[in-house]
Amino acid sequence: MISRSTKSGKNGTQKRSGGSWDFRRWLLTLLALGLCTPFIWMLLTSLKPYDELADEAWIPSSLEWSNYPEVFQVIDFATFYWNSILVAAWVTFFQVITSSMAAFSFSRLKWPGRDKVFFLYLSTMMLPGLVTMIPNYQIMITFGLVDTLVGLVLPASFTAFGTFLLRQFMLSIPASLDEAAEIDGASKWQLFWEVILPLSRPGLITLTIFTFMGTYTNFFWPLVMLRSVENYTLPIGMMFFDSTRGQATHLLMAAVTMAVIPMIVVFLFLQRYFIRGLFAGGVKG
Repeated sequence: MISRSTKSGKNGTQKRSGGSWDFRRWLLTLLALGLCTPFIWMLLTSLKPYDELADEAWIPSSLEWSNYPEVFQVIDFATFYWNSILVAAWVTFFQVITSSMAAFSFSRLKWPGRDKVFFLYLSTMMLPGLVTMIPNYQIMITFGLVDTLVGLVLPASFTAFGTFLLRQFMLSIPASLDEAAEIDGASKWQLFWEVILPLSRPGLITLTIFTFMGTYTNFFWPLVMLRSVENYTLPIGMMFFDSTRGQATHLLMAAVTMAVIPMIVVFLFLQRYFIRGLFAGGVKG
């Protein structure tokens, strides 16, 4: 009797847990569909004929795949795309290098006033971007970097957020590794480059994704800095769809779709490290 009741109790628990799991799975599925709704609308609008843009129906009567090659006829999409990739790649490279070095100094090295300097540096995150934009613009004028891609890269090469993220990640690495490396005769640079940096790979990938996406989609700073059309990035170049062709929403959505697809592919390949870096970056050592 006892064994039967025990079995029935286990089966009942399994049924209840299975039912709750099914509910959570359906709930997460609905939330995922809700988050995907703007992307679905974007894709369907990019395939609409021009005459159906004012219609409220989402699904077009015919799929106009010719909208995509037409984008290259209206704007210099390849040049704008290359400029965006180039700026985002260089900004990401410099931010990862400078943030990792600063994070190593703030987390693994001991020097007078380290924590005070870190909190002072961290307090710059409280400043709105518009406050630092005017000084940065004046500096770019002084160095003659206005209307250049270099002028987009240099001010964005340093970030307090990246330093904070990697510092929190490096604090989760055991300090015994530093002692073992020093016993083996490793210098501070070898400790950073050969020990701490490889172990910080999830955090570095997380910062890479954040930085690349943020720079790739940045609109306001390139709008202020750039004058020549050949230097435009994608967010600035897409404004042509509202001037040369009226409100060509179908072409705009086609351009956005082509611009977003590479970002989605990169995220899908790196999402494992991205999630691990977010969790590890929240650990306080």
